[in-house]
Amino acid sequence: MPTRSRRSRPDGGIPSSSMADIAFLLLVFFLVTTVFPKDQGLAVVLPRADEVVDVSPRNLLQFVVDPSGGVEVVRGADSRGQRLPVSRVADVWREEVAANPNLIAVVRPHGNARYGAMVAVLDGLKQARAQRISLQMVPAEGSGTIR
Repeated sequence: MPTRSRRSRPDGGIPSSSMADIAFLLLVFFLVTTVFPKDQGLAVVLPRADEVVDVSPRNLLQFVVDPSGGVEVVRGADSRGQRLPVSRVADVWREEVAANPNLIAVVRPHGNARYGAMVAVLDGLKQARAQRISLQMVPAEGSGTIR
């Protein structure tokens, strides 16, 4: 009987020797083509060191953030404030700026106030489209009003 030569069949599997190369190339491709969004924050315009601006107290609306996270609104030169929840900051700003378009929002966090409370007030002002915002710290011994 004559001997038959065995033919080798083609292997039906996927070669795994280049899988690591393909995975690395895909990883590099996605890292290079990914676009990360830029964080949009508040635009800050800082005055020059020699610039002094005199502002009338009636053009100020102060949002004093106390250590417990509460917000007190002080209008103009009035020494008394009105307590309100942080969720009402945008509504109060809209009402006040409708009456006085020259109004400046003054956010005054107490030295021991939580950072999140101050950010919530700034977010409320941003939501209400406040254009002029001033940040000032309340002195530890101060009453929370501008002198």
